[in-house]
Amino acid sequence: DYAQNFYNRQQGLWKSRTISANDLENARSSRDQAQATLKSAQDKLRQYRSGNREQDIAQAKASLEQAQAQLAQAELNLQDSTLIAPSDGTLLTRAVEPGTVLNEGGTVFTVSLTRPVWVRAYVDERNLDQAQPGRKVLLYTDGRPDKPYHGQIGFVSPTAEFTPKTVETPDLRTDLVYRLRIVVTDADDALRQGMPVTVQFGNEAGHE
Repeated sequence: DYAQNFYNRQQGLWKSRTISANDLENARSSRDQAQATLKSAQDKLRQYRSGNREQDIAQAKASLEQAQAQLAQAELNLQDSTLIAPSDGTLLTRAVEPGTVLNEGGTVFTVSLTRPVWVRAYVDERNLDQAQPGRKVLLYTDGRPDKPYHGQIGFVSPTAEFTPKTVETPDLRTDLVYRLRIVVTDADDALRQGMPVTVQFGNEAGHE
């Protein structure tokens, strides 16, 4: 039963202290009430169908539809009480305590997403033709210069921008560069956020 599954999930969250006991009790009460209303409407519909009164049958169907709508809303409320990160990650901070009433758009958790791992890099116009979406590249870090990571270009900016001050290149900077987003296909824990990397495709390289 869908409502029962959601309640079981809330119960698990309560055991892990992700939600308050009051939230769990509210979820349980809403679930039980919706199920009871639905059962009552189903029983009435079966009783009316055993007779020949079309008006009673229509009324029972309307009550059943209303009960189904109430149950669907209760299930939705249970679902909305669970926070799910859009991707795998590491929980950094918790802004509020369980049971706190939140305003719309309020921050609850700060999560550092760990998948997918991607690199922001920049390439000058001279090498732009090599930076095509889908192209596979190598990524080098200072810590393992002889063992590159592997990546694939997923995004190329359609417009040029001035070279960011944080970009380090072995050659002189050009005035304008194009931003790339490269997904690392074999990332490990040694590749950390903010770490400078060198991106190589062919004989040329772009730089983070």
